[in-house]
Amino acid sequence: MFMNLSCLKKTLSAKTGRHTYHYYIHGVDGNNQKKMRINDHVSNIDIQITLLERSPRIPRVMNLREVENDMQTLYINSSFSTFEFKATGAGDSLVEGLIRYHPFLYDRETYPVDPYALEDEDEDCVILNSEARGKRPIFECFWNGRFEWCSRPKKAGAVPLECYNRISGVLFANDRFQVSTNKLTFMDLELQLRDNNTIFTRVHNGQELRVKIEREFTNWLKECHERFDKQVMFQGFLGSTTRTDVATKRLQSPWAQFHTIKWDGKTYKKGQCVKSVKTNPVFVGSIVKFLLYGEHEGDVYGTGGYVQVALEPKELYDELRIIPISKIDRLAAAATIKKKIEDELAKLPDQLRVTWPEGNTWAENEARPAGTPMGPVKVEILNKKGDSMSRLPVAGTTKKLLIELKVIWHSPKGDVQTNSHIGVHSSKWEYWFKPMENLSKLGKYTLHLQTMLSDNSASEWAGKRLPNHTLKFSIKEGEAVSFVLGIISSPVHVGVPFSIPLDFRDEFDYPTQPPCDIKPQLECSSLQLSYEGIAFGTTCVIKNVRAMGKISHQNKVGSDIYLPGPPHTLVVLPDGDVPSVENRTPANFRVEVHDEYQNITTQPKLTVRCQLLGAPDLPVDVVDCSNTGSGLLLTKPLLLKTVNAEQILTAKFNIPNHRTVACVERKLRVLPSSRISRLEVYRQEEGSDDVMVLQNAERIDWTAGDTLGNLRFRLYDEGNRLVSLRPKLTSMIKVNWTADINAEELSQGKLPPLSVPSQAQREHFYHVSFHDQHTVNFSFIIVPRPDEPERLRVNLSESTVKMGEILSGNIYVELVDQYGNKTDCLNADIVKTLSVSADGLDKSALAIEWQASSGRLSVCRVRFVGGTLGPRELCFKYQDMMEFVRIEVTAGPPVQIKLLEKPEMPLQVVNGQGLGAPLVVQLCDEWGNPSPDQRIEIMMKALMPKLKVHLREARSVDLFTFSHLADFRGSFGRKGIPGPVVKLNLIPDPNKPVELSIKYDSAASLRAGDIFPVFTVIVISEDGTPVRNICPANLSMLLWKGTVSGSYPPSTASTLKCSKRKDTENDDCFCFRDKQIPELAGQYVVQFVLALDETKHLWSKQTPLNVVANKAVKLAPETPASTPVVSNSSNRTNRTLLDSLNLKIMDLALLENSPGVDGAEYILQFSAEIHQKSVAIAPYILPLRFCNDAENQKAIVSISKKKDRLSQTVLMYQEFFDTNNQLTSELECRHCRFWFTILTKTENQPLRKCGISDPFKGSPQVLGKVGHLAQVEDDDAAKVISWHILGDMDCVVTETTSAAKKIYDDTQGRQQVIPLETVFWRPNDRPLPHIRNGSPLFRPIGNPEFVKDMLIFPEHVESCNKVFASLLGDTILIDDLDSANHYRRGVVQNKMQCPTLLTRQGERIRSNGKFGGLQNKAPSIEKLRGQVFGAPLPKEYNRIRHQMELLQQCRVAMQKASEVRSEYNSHLEHLQSPEMKQKQQDLQQQEQELRELEETLGMCFWHCRAAYFLNAKPEFR
Repeated sequence: MFMNLSCLKKTLSAKTGRHTYHYYIHGVDGNNQKKMRINDHVSNIDIQITLLERSPRIPRVMNLREVENDMQTLYINSSFSTFEFKATGAGDSLVEGLIRYHPFLYDRETYPVDPYALEDEDEDCVILNSEARGKRPIFECFWNGRFEWCSRPKKAGAVPLECYNRISGVLFANDRFQVSTNKLTFMDLELQLRDNNTIFTRVHNGQELRVKIEREFTNWLKECHERFDKQVMFQGFLGSTTRTDVATKRLQSPWAQFHTIKWDGKTYKKGQCVKSVKTNPVFVGSIVKFLLYGEHEGDVYGTGGYVQVALEPKELYDELRIIPISKIDRLAAAATIKKKIEDELAKLPDQLRVTWPEGNTWAENEARPAGTPMGPVKVEILNKKGDSMSRLPVAGTTKKLLIELKVIWHSPKGDVQTNSHIGVHSSKWEYWFKPMENLSKLGKYTLHLQTMLSDNSASEWAGKRLPNHTLKFSIKEGEAVSFVLGIISSPVHVGVPFSIPLDFRDEFDYPTQPPCDIKPQLECSSLQLSYEGIAFGTTCVIKNVRAMGKISHQNKVGSDIYLPGPPHTLVVLPDGDVPSVENRTPANFRVEVHDEYQNITTQPKLTVRCQLLGAPDLPVDVVDCSNTGSGLLLTKPLLLKTVNAEQILTAKFNIPNHRTVACVERKLRVLPSSRISRLEVYRQEEGSDDVMVLQNAERIDWTAGDTLGNLRFRLYDEGNRLVSLRPKLTSMIKVNWTADINAEELSQGKLPPLSVPSQAQREHFYHVSFHDQHTVNFSFIIVPRPDEPERLRVNLSESTVKMGEILSGNIYVELVDQYGNKTDCLNADIVKTLSVSADGLDKSALAIEWQASSGRLSVCRVRFVGGTLGPRELCFKYQDMMEFVRIEVTAGPPVQIKLLEKPEMPLQVVNGQGLGAPLVVQLCDEWGNPSPDQRIEIMMKALMPKLKVHLREARSVDLFTFSHLADFRGSFGRKGIPGPVVKLNLIPDPNKPVELSIKYDSAASLRAGDIFPVFTVIVISEDGTPVRNICPANLSMLLWKGTVSGSYPPSTASTLKCSKRKDTENDDCFCFRDKQIPELAGQYVVQFVLALDETKHLWSKQTPLNVVANKAVKLAPETPASTPVVSNSSNRTNRTLLDSLNLKIMDLALLENSPGVDGAEYILQFSAEIHQKSVAIAPYILPLRFCNDAENQKAIVSISKKKDRLSQTVLMYQEFFDTNNQLTSELECRHCRFWFTILTKTENQPLRKCGISDPFKGSPQVLGKVGHLAQVEDDDAAKVISWHILGDMDCVVTETTSAAKKIYDDTQGRQQVIPLETVFWRPNDRPLPHIRNGSPLFRPIGNPEFVKDMLIFPEHVESCNKVFASLLGDTILIDDLDSANHYRRGVVQNKMQCPTLLTRQGERIRSNGKFGGLQNKAPSIEKLRGQVFGAPLPKEYNRIRHQMELLQQCRVAMQKASEVRSEYNSHLEHLQSPEMKQKQQDLQQQEQELRELEETLGMCFWHCRAAYFLNAKPEFR
């Protein structure tokens, strides 16, 4: 078969040969670099081209198989899809074709550009890449025809026209087609393929399918366009949505929504107005969003997509449409679109024109009288052009317009609609509204005319309000037709002028102005009326109307009642003879206040005052006559101090607030009173005439404990006359020293005997009184004095003393009488006669002294030696008087240590552990008594230096307990105390780890990147056996690079964890398997560690490891070589490429006169020859430059060295600044990580607190008082619960009975106590009584709940539950009394016991059903005087407290953050320092120099730079 290349263009040449003979060289599939070549029928053709140039240049040779940038290679490797077909014609003619698609990607065409097209300036087929293939043919063949079905059509169809420029193709024909003589042109290819008998088939996946080639090609091209072209850039992702307008269900979702697209160099955004093209009809609209099928996020490219457009103007269309993006008219100008929208908007209704056909025009803000008709009114709807209209110009539907008329009355209580009409359009009179005659209410009005749609009465269209018109006007009152009396200031008084207002009304009863020619007529049945005139204003007022005469009945003017006038005269009764009255009895006077016409009058603050004259300190009386006009004065008894004879007084009456009313005086005779006014007490013995009269408040000295008897009394009246004693009078005598009074003796004038107190400590007050309507008092004071001495009294300041020590403090001795009163009978001589004795008393140290200042004896230096411990009786004796005191004698200072219960020696002790039974030692004093002294330090000392003994002691009253000891020694200050010696037998601990044994295959080669051999760790105990009970998580393997040094690894060591134990491994072995060897060869160290606890660790020995290199994979020098520069010179030095390289290649140089392009860049490749086929080592590549002469070489070498040096410097600066930037970012992150918000809310807010004092709080085994143990959040609940258990709020709760008994004894039984161990408590989680088996028996009201569930316990929760369960039981709290009764009735009716019910309002219903009374009503919370449960802190407090704890935990971190911030600021200052700025400038300068050098080198070598490997190969030796 003859194979002709479709890309044959001209004649064969060195430039185009690589393109022309592409398929001869690479086979039918071409040079496809995307997939591995698997075709076995690869062509063996090799074409070599030699370029001969003038001497002395060496010919250049090229093998076309090595060319990789010919056009066919570019076509094949840049295509995304292929369309393979066959054309079979007559006579076995066969053409095989392949069409490739090169899509538009993102912002460019991917159709290959001929790199040598620019050299042929006169070539017609040179195109720009923006047009892809442009005018070049699809199949680069010279023939007289083309395939119509794959050519670019004249009109756009389903596929955009530019897609036809993105295809390239190749044809393979057999020898049935004629070619020209030069083999470059087909002669009859077109004619044969145009034959109708020619069969076109498509080859798909190796299968030939007979198809309609044009339709199949179009579908393939459309698919390529949709799948591969990325023409439109979608930006501003708005989320995904589902399109229900798509018929195919699988294509309804997902659709990505976007805000903006970029298409064909233009940007389209949401809200932008666009015009459609090729739509029926063509429309304009604003962009709503862009739609692209598929799941996308962020900006993305697509071949097309859809756009949702809101038709404009919205007022006309109000419709959304979705069209392909390709149907956006890219040529439409913004001004054209805007003009079209404005023309459409001009058709809409714009305003209303209102006219008044009958000429009664109502102007804006005009006021009309009530009842004035309004209308008729004619309304027209006008558009912006001024044309009248009656329907909306909307396409497709008819929307008629209506006019709504509303009249709104703005009343004081709100707007009221008075009229509402709908106007329909008429061709004769437009919109017509009849007159409105109901405008009769005063106030402001508004007339509203609103355009509406006839179908739905909407006043808006497309979001805008339809035309409307507003007229504001007001309605005022009409002319007066009637009047009513206004409000007269009441009451109306006789003789006092007043005014009568008149209110005039119009026909609608609205107030209006009165007529000017009115005259009033006033009439009254019995009083005379007069007035002065009439005043006109907003109302008409008759001024200064006056009424005169005696009021005999209720006189009225209008609806008001006449009352008496102002006070004019004061009348006092009686007004005859002088009245007489006894002192201390009342004198009654009646007074009346009259007006000018003798009517009793009243007035506010009308008071009459009576002043008595003629004696000192006489009372003043006042009576209030404001309501009655009269009253009584001097109704209280007269209390003159001393009235021994008859006295005449003057009573003066006046009205303080009315000075114009004359005063009135009356005389009053006062007589002495017969009441008791004086009490006299005296003492008189029986049968004696001697009388001792006591004076009031007299002081009397009397013997303590004696009786003062024979006391008598006498009574006198105000005239100092002795009053005879009668039982009625004497029964009113009271004394304060006894309540048992003999009435018979009292009637005889005898007082009960008085017992003087037995204690001579203070004065005593005694009182005798007579109680009648007034009280007569008499008092005296008795001062008791001591009796004769009778016994001794001894006072101890300290009752406890240690054996052998002196009692601290003194003992005081006094002489007292029978009642314990201290006497003055002691003196200094008694010191010799006082004796002191006791068992074991050291009398030689005893001292007795006399204290004259206090009048008592002082005994000091009391000391006991010997005897038993406990109480001692100390006896004091003087004459025949003896007194005993008890002193507690305790053990003396410790001086020795004794071992109690001595065990069998030697003791067996496991190393590091304690004894099986503790050793107990006892401190003793000098006499062998156990000493409780806690200040003694017990030490122990091992007999062997290597033995370490640890002491653990538990102190009680007098014992010490030790876990380990060998030799006991005590110390008190600097004084030592000897102790016993104990022998110990130390045994190794089999469970204590002391060593880590490491096992592994030390002979194994450790290759970089491989897996370590298994490391087996065995934990050895003290006795040499393995320890098995070790947690594998506590074992770690540490690995670092370096050598063995020290006992601990560096901080940079990596940590590896222990592997899981296999079933086949022993339980005393711990393995580290599958651990990767470091990838960098060198010396490493491994060490294992066992964590014993948080602070103690057991380390193994450090094991050195040698990691060697793994299999070779590439060649590379340890130090990168600089770019070599060589020249064609006889000097070997100028031809030397490398002096030395660690690749073991020495003195590598070029041959003399080696051919090469002056200034060209070549690549020197070092490859390793390895006979192992499985090992592949990448070659090392070194670029070099070639020069023709040595002088040029020197310049190039200098520039290259400078370039290499600058490159290294730039790299160093970049690494430096990258490090600084990284450090800055890290410090910023650390600073942000450590920065926290400080909590500022305070918790010092006022809360309800329990005011009960609790002195026992904090004592051992004491929880506290009941009132302090619980808290209640609600105030009402706290009040009623506290009141309910008020008797228990002060009770102290203790843990044990002994603690309760101690408080009971200390308070002498006054304090309530309750020990927890005596409280019977059973856990009770029963529901409320109205719930049985989980279901309510009835529906309760009032929110019932157990009282115990409302208590909050800050501490001792379990104990408090027991206490309050016993105090409260099942008491229930409910809202109010009605709810409580309802609840109790429901529970009892269901045959259940109802507990006590408390209400939040303070009531209580007892468990027996009783309620009511003061005993079942809680007082206010203030009256509880602090005996109330406290309130808990707010709920937010716990959260704030938790945050505060977190802040406290982060305090260290905050300090660290502060340090980091300081370091960060310092680093920023360093970065801004002049030195760093200079370095940045140096970096920029050197980068600029490097760019200039690279440009210089590029300009020197641009003309000869080759992109292939060694175009002209130099010869090496």
